[in-house]
Amino acid sequence: MWNYRYLTRIDFRVIPLLLGLMLISLLVISSHTAHHNELQAESFFTPLVRSQLQWFFIGSLLYLFMAGFDYNKLREWTWIFYGIMILALIGLFFTDGIQRVQRWYRIPLIGISIQPSEYAKLIVVIALSWFLERRASKSSSLSTAFMGGIIVGIPFILILKQPDLGTALVLFPITLVMFYFGDLHPLVVKGLTIAGGIALVFIALIFLGVLPHEELRPYATLFLKNYQFDRLDPNTHHQKTAATAIALGGLTGTGWRKSEYAGGGWLPTPYTDSVFPAFGEEFGFIGLLLVMVIFYALIYFSFQVTAVAKDHFGRLLSAGITVYLAMHILVNIGMMSGFLPITGVPLVLITYGGSSVLSTMAALGILQSIYSRRFMF
Repeated sequence: MWNYRYLTRIDFRVIPLLLGLMLISLLVISSHTAHHNELQAESFFTPLVRSQLQWFFIGSLLYLFMAGFDYNKLREWTWIFYGIMILALIGLFFTDGIQRVQRWYRIPLIGISIQPSEYAKLIVVIALSWFLERRASKSSSLSTAFMGGIIVGIPFILILKQPDLGTALVLFPITLVMFYFGDLHPLVVKGLTIAGGIALVFIALIFLGVLPHEELRPYATLFLKNYQFDRLDPNTHHQKTAATAIALGGLTGTGWRKSEYAGGGWLPTPYTDSVFPAFGEEFGFIGLLLVMVIFYALIYFSFQVTAVAKDHFGRLLSAGITVYLAMHILVNIGMMSGFLPITGVPLVLITYGGSSVLSTMAALGILQSIYSRRFMF
């Protein structure tokens, strides 16, 4: 089930990419959790930096464990994981909210919070992979699409009710790509593609100023709540401050711990949702370009796993995980660049937070498990 020998067969090109993203995360967190009136004397290792380092350490162990673990064994645990996920998502509605939303479990004795929706996305990928492999001979039947939709739909609704629109919507492209690789009925895949395309065009037209936001409110609020529609406003304070921080960075940035805008408290959540513009102000366009090159390489290597996977389950699993990673990157950068509404989707391995780090490292470890077993028959 677990064999250390497979660790010698992983794609070692990924390791420096992960270390680079972790370093960027620590730089941003250190810069924006230090006392800015005493920056020169402030230690790099602020309390949140130490906390993130702990999550990176645990995540690295999880990555190595999952890389050596036989991914085929996940089939046997799929519905146990799925059942635990559903119970955890339901249980959130019986907890006290944090920041007026019900997304986290507080663990009082050790002082941490767990966000089940971060793990739910990975579990949905595993469950869909298992189901679509089992239904391979009936993949084009509408019943397969219906049951696949149920598997995704239950956690989608529970996450949406927290409310966590961003996390819920990440499940849509994951489902679409996995349905495509699962050879579902072409009409189902085309229908989902068209629906997603229409929604994306609608959002783009609002953010480009072609469709006036406020004039659409009476119609949009027929099926959206007011606070949900407000997120489609391209002129929110958060949108403007994110764009300003990126612009102030210029080509080379102001320098680490020398940002006056994000460092002065004008940019909301600079080490969680807004890590991209916060890093951009200090390291400029060149720094942001480096981040995007690292992410491009990570997604490229991840899709290569899909190409070399030895079985249908591995192909589905790797495709779903790759899209899961890619959507977090695209959505976070898109919303911080003013192209998408701000929905609280973390930037993988850069945003501060344990749940995001652990789920991401587990997903990347599974990819390496698939890659290291590509020549087994």
